[in-house]
Amino acid sequence: MPRCKCGVAAGSIPARWLQALRRMAWHPLLLLPFLLAPASGNTAPIFNMTIVYVAEDLQIGEFAFQLTAYDLDGDAITYSISEADSFYFQVDEQTGVVTLKNLLDRESQARLTILVRVSDGINEAVSRRLTIIVEDRNDNAPVFQNLPYETSVLENTTVGSVIYTVFANDSDTGTAARVSYSIQEVIPDTTKNHWLFYILPNGSVVLNNSLDYTMNTFFQLKILAQDGGGLLRNETVIQSSTTYLSITVIDVPNLDPRFLNEPYSGSVPEGCPVGTTVLTVTAMDRDTGVNDKISYSFTNASVPFAINDTTGTITVSQLLDREQLPSEEVLLEVTARESNLDIYGNVAQASTLVTVLVTDVNDNKPQFYQCPLSNCDFIQTQSNFTGSVVEHSPSKVPVSNLDIVAHDPDKGINGTFELYLQGASASAFTVSPTRIVGTGEVQILVQDPLAVDYEITHVMVVQLIANDTGNPTDCCSTATVTINLIDTNDHIPEFPQSTYSLSVMENSPSGTVIATNITAYDPDSGAGGQITYQLLPESIQEIFMVNATSGAVLVRNGSLLDREMRSVYYANLQAKDGGNMVGTTLLEITVLDENDNEPIIIGTYFISVEEGQNVSTQIRAIDNDEEGTPNSELGYRIVPGLYSNNFTINQTTGEMHSIEPLDREAVDNEEGQLVVTVEVYDHGVPQLSTMVNVTITVADVNDNMPVFLQQSYEFSIFESSDESFVGDVMATDADRTEINSRISFQLERSTGSSNFLISSSRLGPGNYSGRLSLDPDVTVDYDTMQDKSFSLVVLAENTAADNAGNIANVSVLVNVLDVNDEPPTILSSSLEGVSVSENGTQQGLIHTVVASDPDTNHSLVFEELSVACYKGGSSAGEVCWDWFVLLPNGSVLANSLDIDYELCDVVELTMRVEDLYTQKGHRYSQNVTLEIRITDINDNAPIFLPVSGTFVIVPEISPMNLQVATVMATDADSGLGGTIFFSIISVVLVEEDGTKRPFDNLFKVVTTADQDNYTGSIQVASNLDSSLKGQYQVTVEARDSAAPQHATQTTLNIFTVDQSYRIHLQFKTTVDEVQSNLESIRVALTSATKAGVYVSAIRSYDDSRATEVKAKSVMEVYFVYSNGTALDVNQLTLLIHSDPQVLANLMNLGLIIIGPGEVTEPSKEKEMIGVIAGLAAFLVLFILITILALVLTIRSYKRKLSAMKALKAATTLSPAVVQGAGIPGTNKYNAERANPMLNLSLDPSHDLGFHEETSSLASINSLDENNVDSPKEDNFKAKRGSPHPTDSTKDEVLAAALNMKEPPKMAYINTAFNNTDL
Repeated sequence: MPRCKCGVAAGSIPARWLQALRRMAWHPLLLLPFLLAPASGNTAPIFNMTIVYVAEDLQIGEFAFQLTAYDLDGDAITYSISEADSFYFQVDEQTGVVTLKNLLDRESQARLTILVRVSDGINEAVSRRLTIIVEDRNDNAPVFQNLPYETSVLENTTVGSVIYTVFANDSDTGTAARVSYSIQEVIPDTTKNHWLFYILPNGSVVLNNSLDYTMNTFFQLKILAQDGGGLLRNETVIQSSTTYLSITVIDVPNLDPRFLNEPYSGSVPEGCPVGTTVLTVTAMDRDTGVNDKISYSFTNASVPFAINDTTGTITVSQLLDREQLPSEEVLLEVTARESNLDIYGNVAQASTLVTVLVTDVNDNKPQFYQCPLSNCDFIQTQSNFTGSVVEHSPSKVPVSNLDIVAHDPDKGINGTFELYLQGASASAFTVSPTRIVGTGEVQILVQDPLAVDYEITHVMVVQLIANDTGNPTDCCSTATVTINLIDTNDHIPEFPQSTYSLSVMENSPSGTVIATNITAYDPDSGAGGQITYQLLPESIQEIFMVNATSGAVLVRNGSLLDREMRSVYYANLQAKDGGNMVGTTLLEITVLDENDNEPIIIGTYFISVEEGQNVSTQIRAIDNDEEGTPNSELGYRIVPGLYSNNFTINQTTGEMHSIEPLDREAVDNEEGQLVVTVEVYDHGVPQLSTMVNVTITVADVNDNMPVFLQQSYEFSIFESSDESFVGDVMATDADRTEINSRISFQLERSTGSSNFLISSSRLGPGNYSGRLSLDPDVTVDYDTMQDKSFSLVVLAENTAADNAGNIANVSVLVNVLDVNDEPPTILSSSLEGVSVSENGTQQGLIHTVVASDPDTNHSLVFEELSVACYKGGSSAGEVCWDWFVLLPNGSVLANSLDIDYELCDVVELTMRVEDLYTQKGHRYSQNVTLEIRITDINDNAPIFLPVSGTFVIVPEISPMNLQVATVMATDADSGLGGTIFFSIISVVLVEEDGTKRPFDNLFKVVTTADQDNYTGSIQVASNLDSSLKGQYQVTVEARDSAAPQHATQTTLNIFTVDQSYRIHLQFKTTVDEVQSNLESIRVALTSATKAGVYVSAIRSYDDSRATEVKAKSVMEVYFVYSNGTALDVNQLTLLIHSDPQVLANLMNLGLIIIGPGEVTEPSKEKEMIGVIAGLAAFLVLFILITILALVLTIRSYKRKLSAMKALKAATTLSPAVVQGAGIPGTNKYNAERANPMLNLSLDPSHDLGFHEETSSLASINSLDENNVDSPKEDNFKAKRGSPHPTDSTKDEVLAAALNMKEPPKMAYINTAFNNTDL
């Protein structure tokens, strides 16, 4: 049994059915349904276009798209378009080329519809709607919405807050509609402000740092919106627009107020009226935008002052008594408080200290107090005192048990008072001391011992008077002192002396011995003669003590020994015997003076005098140390100072005189005040002193004449100058007042003086300038002047002088100069060979441009005019504008760390130089360009470029070195830094089930360069396994070639097509013919499948089976799409059959069978089942058509016989005429199971083994009548598509055969069905 060919024939009917039907004699009936369809007339054009795409930026007249229709008859086609949207286009009727007639706008209308009419001029026109999609182009810039942008922001807005959101809309699509934002400029333009804000991708402006209203109250942000870029007229264009966002900073109360002019101090005399103003404090709100109302108050309570809560004025609120105050300096704490709380909910306030000095007034009289001096509180005054004294006590013995303290709270001299006694018993006693300054202890001493007699009176009373002589209105206080007399005993211990005079130095330390042995004698014996000693009164015991056994007197508390408080102490040294008999002696203890008091200055010294006069004054002072001693003896001297040498002072009297008349001009002080410090000192040891300032104000007198600052002046002017200014002469007047130092300038008449003018101006106190200028009506010509200068005399006159003698003069020489009129030039040699490495590796000076000027007096300054940035010969925009700085001296500095070769490799600085001294002609040089070349360093890694498409590999047809994929990369660096080499890092096969298998050395990569882009060709490096299914993941690395090297990796997916997708195409032509037609075959297959055609082999084909047309060669092919999918045999068959034109082309090229890649041998069981089923079908069909076939067979034979006879006759009569379509008795089968009797091949250009003919064609089957001689030719080639008469009458057939003319009715013969043996 022959093998089954499991394939699909190139025609539209299965081959096995046709093989079976060819064995049947009833073929005319069976052909009828197949032949009716192709036997029609001329067909209408085919137009299958449904949608086209047109770019939005197409210009009028440019090609838009091509209308393409097909006419199977080959008729000429015309095109036309209509409907509303055809307004934009016009079509060439003959070619179908559509061009743009009116401009498109995708944003207005993105989709157009036109009606296309296609006509062949024969059939009815074909109409079809064509959709035109307008493809977007980046022709719209972002447009900011809801302008203008203004907002207000609180000063305390949190960092990171969104303060405003801008929005720009771009009507384009894709990346061209993707708007990004950036802040281009911040006004005010400071470094801090530049980073104060940033903007998010959604247009939200975010606060990046804290605001400070005191620094800036307003900002203006220049915001750039730019799209993502897109094509416009075949170039990538980025559209952008800018706008401004105005931000007003709102001040918030976040700062406390602040006092001005601190510290504060003032003074007020005690007893001044209530309401007296002391001083005014002032505070301000530091939140100037808020400027809250401020109120003032005292923090400390119970002070005798009040403060105005609005103005801050401090006044006296109650009567001041310095003596009642804790201190004469009152410290006030003033609080300034804002009326509203700050942003934190706290009271905004500030405090300051105000010192008020309450000065003393002699408003208190001395008072008496009963208390020890050391701890007296001076609260309760006392007017009655009681003491006791032994009768007949010696003179100077103090009355015991009296604690009298006299006190005047006034200060200094105001607290000095006198003491004396009055009354009937006043002559018997005296008071000590008689004069007290401020505070002192008072003692009543026995003055007349005889008058103190217990037998006369037991009690004596005196009046103690304290008199303040400086306060006559309220001078005195009086106290009554009651003295009880003590009766004496007659056997008392007796001292050798009734009085002992002792002395001790004030401030002596405790324990100091004053007297060693003061002893008494008592004649009594025994206990009556045992004497113990005691000091009386008891109050004296605080200061002194006595040894009870020896009678030695010592100092108990030396800190109480102050001669200035009390110079003499009187004490009774009591000697008591055992019978309590007491003998006493008087101790007079004199406190010796120690120099421990500084001199006290009386009064202040402010003196006013006119200059030219002498000054005389006397310094008055006192010293509280002991009078008549060196400690209180005062001397005077002037302390060395600025003006000390101008005065002399009497060392003893303090009289101070000026050595010479005073000169106001010698005083630096603007008010004319000079201060002389006088030191008042005593002669004690150590010497003490006090300083006093004597302030002397000297009034100014006009006693100085003007003086020029220079002995002469010399100026220069240029000829024909438009500038009239010549120069300034300056003079001074030493007088210190404005009226006395005023100066007026004028020119003294001389040759040439009339050409000049002079005007006076005040520069400062006593300093005046005379501006000398050329008369505007005078022109100075350097060339016509004999003398090239003018000699002038300028006079300076004191306008306040009483006579004309106060005039000074100075000579002025004015030189006339020639003008500078030659322009400068920049040396071209200084513009060459400048280069800088990128990335800021060179900072500071990189080059110096040199210029020259032929003028001798020139000053050249360089000026930068423009900066141009280039990359690869093309403009690089503004990227390099701040990279370099041209200094005025021609120095070129590298000013940026952002110098980037990849952005810009050449910077051109256009500059010129200016001669500052040029007065005529061109002051500028020609503009020149300094070219700075940026040298590259390797600082960029390679970047892989996108490669479109999918990589597919067919292992079976992938020989060594076959390119299966490509990668592209570029490196922004130059030289070796931009030279890229590719390498394969890894190869992994990912199978269909996800399993990954690594491979080594499966692929290799070859690197090639195309300018700045490098291509890596991924090639097969070893034999591939065609049975593997999945995809290869190939990791490729791109590495540059300069140190430090940079590398980048990418992974490619290469899809594999295994051998199950291999398809066999059988051709009736030889291998050589298929090879020669390979490109045409490939084009036809590609047109039908739109897939990649991969031919794995073309080989000869040998099939022993009998077929009408034998296959001579087989092409093994894979059909693979760019996404890695492949076609199987069924899909390929459908695609080829769906395109008649491609099918016809392939048949012309010899294609006969499309089959799978592998031929399988069917089993005998399946073959037998097929045979049985075929026989059953055949029997059924045979029974059904037998009757009709018998009837038609007779008619068929007659028609064929007539046709062949006519053909024979025509051949005999006209040998030159081409023979007809067939010869009886022959077989033109070339398909499987063909008639083996005469197996002649057909013309391969139109025969695939399936033939069709109309019902009117004569049969040439070998089963027909064979008694007609056939033509001699073995091969009779029928003309493709030749017409045949459709009428069956013999006459018409004969006439057609003889005349070879076409009958009026025609039918198209489909060469796919041209089989005579069906």
